[in-house]
Amino acid sequence: MADRSPSTLVWSEVAGDAAAAPVVLVHGSMDRSAGLLRLSRRLDADFQVVRFDRRGYGRSTGVGPPWTASANVEDLAGLVERTVPGRRAAIVGHSYGGNIALALAGTRPDLVSGVVVYETPLSWFDWWPNSTAGAAAMGVSDPGDAAEAFMRRLVGDEVWDRLPPAKQRDRRLEGQAMVAELADLRRQPPWRADDIDVPVLALYGERGRPHHRAAMQHLVEMLPDCRADMVRGAGHAGPHTHADVVAAPIAQFLTTDRARVDPSAD
Repeated sequence: MADRSPSTLVWSEVAGDAAAAPVVLVHGSMDRSAGLLRLSRRLDADFQVVRFDRRGYGRSTGVGPPWTASANVEDLAGLVERTVPGRRAAIVGHSYGGNIALALAGTRPDLVSGVVVYETPLSWFDWWPNSTAGAAAMGVSDPGDAAEAFMRRLVGDEVWDRLPPAKQRDRRLEGQAMVAELADLRRQPPWRADDIDVPVLALYGERGRPHHRAAMQHLVEMLPDCRADMVRGAGHAGPHTHADVVAAPIAQFLTTDRARVDPSAD
C-alpha cells in the first residue's frame, strides 16, 4: 500500500502483515526506497516493512529544503507515527540512513524499539578520510555535477553512461539534497551516544572499505548496547546486492530482541 501524501510529506509504501513487528528502512545518499526493495521483500514475510523516499530523493524530490539530518529525523518520526500509530518500530538504515535511524532513537525513544545500521558514515570525526565518494562530491561546485560524480564513483562510468538521459537528469536533480545533507553531516554529529539506549546492530561488508569497518567498530565502543557483524561477500552496497545475507542477521537480531521489538502496541 503506497502513501501518496501531500507534497510536505515523504512518499512511503508498506508491505507485510500489519499485525507483525514493524520495521522501517531508511536509504542512504543518492539512493531511494527502490534500492531497498529486495531487502524489504526478504523481510516482509516476518515483519511489517515500511520503505520511503527521503526528502529530496525519488518520489520525495519535492520535499525540502532544508536537507538536513534534523529535517530527515522529523520526516521519519512523522512516518512512524502515521504508519504504525501507538507502536515502536525497528529502524534499519543504510549508509547515511543509519545516522537518521540513530538520531531518531536518541530523540524519540518512544518510537524506536531497536536500530540496525549498515556502514554508516561518521564523517564529523577527524579520523574520517577525505577520499570517500561523499568527500569527492563535496569538492564539486555544481550540485548536479556533484551528484553525477558521486554516482560515477559508486556504480562506475560504464553503468552511469548506460542510464537513459531522463534517469541521469533525475539523479542529477537529487544533487542539491545530497550536497546539503552531507555538508550538514560533516558540520555536526546528528546524534549523541548518551541518548541512545535501544539495542543496535552495526553491519559492515566483508568487501567494505576500512573506514566503514572502523566506523561500525567505533559504534560498539560508543553505544551501551551495540554489537557489530560482518556480511560475507558484500561491499558498501550490500543491502542492494546481497539482500539475502544482509536480511539474515537483521531478522535474527530483531527476533532475538523480540521483547524490544514487540508487534503489539505499548
